[in-house]
Amino acid sequence: MTEVDHTLRRQVAQVDRMVARLGEQVGQVSGQVTAVGIAQQQTQTELQQLRNDFLAFARQFELTANVQRAETRIGVIQDRVDHEFGHHKVVRRTAVGMLQAFDLGLVSEATVVAVSEQLMIQTPRYWLAPTLVALAAWAADDRDLAERAVDEAYRRSPGRTSLFFALVLRRQGRQAVAVRWLRHYLIAQDPAALGREFAVILESVSQGAFGPAGRELLDETFGRWRKTLLDGDDTIRDAQVRRWRAELDSLRTPSAAAEFPRLAGVSPQWPQLDAVLASARAQQVVLTKYTEMFDREPTPSERLEDAVDDILDQLVSEYDLEELPLRRDLAFNQAVVDQGGDLDAARHAVDVDAASLEETLDFLTIQSTAALNPTAIGASPATRQLAVAACREWFADAHAGFGRDYRMAEPQDVQATFTMNHSAGAKVFQLPQWTASFNTPLPALEQSLAQHWDQHTNGFLASMAYPMKRQLLTIGGVVVLVLLLIGSANIGAGLVLGALVGGVWGAIVYSRSEAARKAVESTRKLLENAKDESLHRLRGASAELTDWRTAYRTADQVDAATREFIAALATAHHAQNPFDGRTVKPAAAPFPGAK
Repeated sequence: MTEVDHTLRRQVAQVDRMVARLGEQVGQVSGQVTAVGIAQQQTQTELQQLRNDFLAFARQFELTANVQRAETRIGVIQDRVDHEFGHHKVVRRTAVGMLQAFDLGLVSEATVVAVSEQLMIQTPRYWLAPTLVALAAWAADDRDLAERAVDEAYRRSPGRTSLFFALVLRRQGRQAVAVRWLRHYLIAQDPAALGREFAVILESVSQGAFGPAGRELLDETFGRWRKTLLDGDDTIRDAQVRRWRAELDSLRTPSAAAEFPRLAGVSPQWPQLDAVLASARAQQVVLTKYTEMFDREPTPSERLEDAVDDILDQLVSEYDLEELPLRRDLAFNQAVVDQGGDLDAARHAVDVDAASLEETLDFLTIQSTAALNPTAIGASPATRQLAVAACREWFADAHAGFGRDYRMAEPQDVQATFTMNHSAGAKVFQLPQWTASFNTPLPALEQSLAQHWDQHTNGFLASMAYPMKRQLLTIGGVVVLVLLLIGSANIGAGLVLGALVGGVWGAIVYSRSEAARKAVESTRKLLENAKDESLHRLRGASAELTDWRTAYRTADQVDAATREFIAALATAHHAQNPFDGRTVKPAAAPFPGAK
């Protein structure tokens, strides 16, 4: 009997050691699995970071290479421009300087003739060179040379030559003859394909350079051209409305996500809400921008000669058509450098100023360009004011469509959505998505969200509870089996062994159940905090939605004032110009049409 007991104790000890080793192995395997998972996740994170770093490096290398290539091209193109068209700059600087020299009597006729003839030889295809020869010939009273020079200049560039002499004659006080040259220029123009020099005409209108008679001629011509372009062809008008719509779109305010963070975080309609508010707030930006534009009184020149000289500077400084391909290439490569090598941004920047490098533009596009991008064609603030007033119809249409579109885009049903990622607590058990409309009263929303949390957290917490009943049944079954197997041979040994197995196993089960109970309580508190956080965010989002609607209504109310301002532009269109009706003392030297 003693030997049997000893054998049974040895077997029980072996079973205990096996159970202990098995537990240790299970723990090791569990730890290894966890370590492998952590290592795999860390490896994936490092690989993703390495990929991102490589892409960032490759992008930076590409941008740097683009800048270097653009800088090289700029140098090459600039050399070509200087080599092929460098003499044009000299002619341009000489043109207005010659007129001012005539005024002051600082140079002799022989000097003027010599300089002009030299420039004519150096620039055999440039339209401005023969005009200087013509001026010098008239100064020397050489009618034959003057007429031949005018013919040559007109052959090279009819439009610019006509404008040049019209401005020169107006500068010399020969207003009637200047208007005849101006009429001659306008008759030859196609309003659908005006030359680059036409921006000078707009500048002349704003400065009153041709006096009342010239202003009347230009108003009549502009009205006829406008009717010709708009009659029966809505595409041209629509194109101008689109340009003004793009202007309004560009004045949208930045995102208001920082102003309404809770609403932005929980509402799937936030992108629409943000866009609508940005558009509504643009009403004030538009009104402020254009009001300030018209409140600033342009400072006119004190002398008509100075005003005309400024316009002449603009005319003669325009690139020749032969220069345009090189100038376009130069502008693009300079934009690449300015944009840090970003080719797409460079193309966009060049497209914005495309009007400054086009050979021809239609009359309506020139007006819109003077209003929206005056630097592209060298328009002055006074010219811009007149252009904006002339474009008021397209401005009004674009503004009406702009307001209509953002009002129609306002979401009628703003919702709140809470998902597994909305808080740290929710990530623990992956809260299923909850969505509801803010059209529902807030108390009902809070109750619904709380029930959603309770429904899913109760089941999750129940799943975390330790299966005590199952473990006790298992222990009881094992003890009974020990009693049947061992007790049949030795009832005492069976009872001892059964009690030992049940006690050890029961202690383990109790320890694990206590650990599970503490984990459940800890998780319950965590989920309660997450639930409270969700309810708090829901209340905050609801309050911010109310604030958003107030901000939107306030911003949208500016629409009426903006419409009134646009309508009032009709009275600005025919404002008096500083030199309307003003004359100057005729110069002593005869000029085209003076005889």
